[in-house]
Amino acid sequence: MSPRPTVLLIGDLTHSNAEWASLGSKYTLLEYRKGTRQQFLSHCRDGTYAAVRGCYRSNMSTPVTGPFDKELVDALPAAWKFVAHNGAGYDNIDVDACSARRIAVSSTPVAVDDATADVGILLLLGALRQVHEPLVALREGRWKGNVRLGHDPKGKVLGILGMGGIGRAMAHRARSFGMEIIYHNRRRLDPELEKGAKYVSFDELLAQSDVLSLNLALNASTRHIISAPELAKTKKGVVIVNTARGALINETDLVAALESGQVSAVGLDVFENEPEIHPGLVKSDRAFLLPHLGTTTIETQRDMELLVIKNLETAIDQWKMLTLVNEQKGLDWAPKQADL
Repeated sequence: MSPRPTVLLIGDLTHSNAEWASLGSKYTLLEYRKGTRQQFLSHCRDGTYAAVRGCYRSNMSTPVTGPFDKELVDALPAAWKFVAHNGAGYDNIDVDACSARRIAVSSTPVAVDDATADVGILLLLGALRQVHEPLVALREGRWKGNVRLGHDPKGKVLGILGMGGIGRAMAHRARSFGMEIIYHNRRRLDPELEKGAKYVSFDELLAQSDVLSLNLALNASTRHIISAPELAKTKKGVVIVNTARGALINETDLVAALESGQVSAVGLDVFENEPEIHPGLVKSDRAFLLPHLGTTTIETQRDMELLVIKNLETAIDQWKMLTLVNEQKGLDWAPKQADL
């Protein structure tokens, strides 16, 4: 009889401890909820994790192990074949290093779509209506303060850079406000997914958008995809919304564009060097800022945790994954697609 597969939990769980424990009926469960990177690397090298087939890890577990960079991935034991990651973004995982080791990586799109798009609309409306100054003034006893007239979303063009699940959820919500939707992707969507949105080139997106929403993954090719040259191509007075990753935008260039009036307002949930925020954004009364709250709801956090557990279970039992990262789809060794 073959030994039971071994799986490892890295970091903590909040909403799915019972579901994790239930895997103990068919797997050997190991946990590394707290510790240091050096301790984790020692366990990888001294045989403690020799039998591990796959792990559950998250963006929130990065302080425990550090990023899953090439050093860490190269230290993983030979039996390790799966990284089930909790987070729509996975820029703290070196996917190329994982692919070189034929280690499959999954993330949590779909589960995050609605909550992130809700926050995107909150930021869009807050930026259009210039709400930062009156919100601060109210709490300071200055009533509306130096309130500015804002803008209605109706009739405005929302340009979406990255029309994946979150981008489409954003478009769905924006249509109810009477906004026109254009988008740019690496490739055009099937018409049934476009729902009337117009596919345009990147330069056309910049030139035509009244509001530009960033909804794409951060990687080497998208870092600083919005910098001074791109900002110069936008409509004067454009509003920029970002719920994806802060480093998609060069914040120094963004602040300069805000100060010049090229950008009239921003709504940001993510920042280039968070938790540090560029002082020019902090002091701007045209910057509506949130501290990375995109998925911070009970329902979404639970759905994300359950999706990670299901990815790990499906990988171990069937050599399939529900939400394999895009970079590994189609590789000859990669797990096949499982039905969500």
